[in-house]
Amino acid sequence: MRQGVTRPETPRDRAEREALETDLLDSPVAGKPIRRRLRNFRPGADAALRALGGPLAWMRRLRAIEVTIDDHEARLRRQWHELRAQHSDDAEFARAWRQLAESWSFRDVNRLIEGHNHYFPAEARLPMNPRTGDFVHVNGRPYTRRPLDAQWILERFPPEGEPEWTHSQDNS
Repeated sequence: MRQGVTRPETPRDRAEREALETDLLDSPVAGKPIRRRLRNFRPGADAALRALGGPLAWMRRLRAIEVTIDDHEARLRRQWHELRAQHSDDAEFARAWRQLAESWSFRDVNRLIEGHNHYFPAEARLPMNPRTGDFVHVNGRPYTRRPLDAQWILERFPPEGEPEWTHSQDNS
């Protein structure tokens, strides 16, 4: 209620003012501008709120993609060994393996990959590269993931010869 009204100086106010004036006499920065400390981050309330909620949607989706791909690889490894045991002829095995690869369904993981490719830039607040007009690379690679298909199977589990994993892992 005392807007615009100055009150008289009390003995306490006078003592504080005199102590400040004495401190300023010995100060090395008195009369000089204070150096600005610039930071390369933007603290915000949204970051704190997101941190309280646990892993973000894109983190959970990437983990689900990894788990689902691991599951497909384990099932494909078992199928590879079963088909190999059934077919002693290499050409017959290769034909049967390619047929299985063409019929394999990746619908579950491809749906997750499609969601990742669509939503990741916004959810992760990925910056744009002004030179290319596209999003910046993550760890040196584009953020997008290629959907899985028969070619993906044949790259990892070739029908010709013995894959590397047959020598280093058990046949489970």
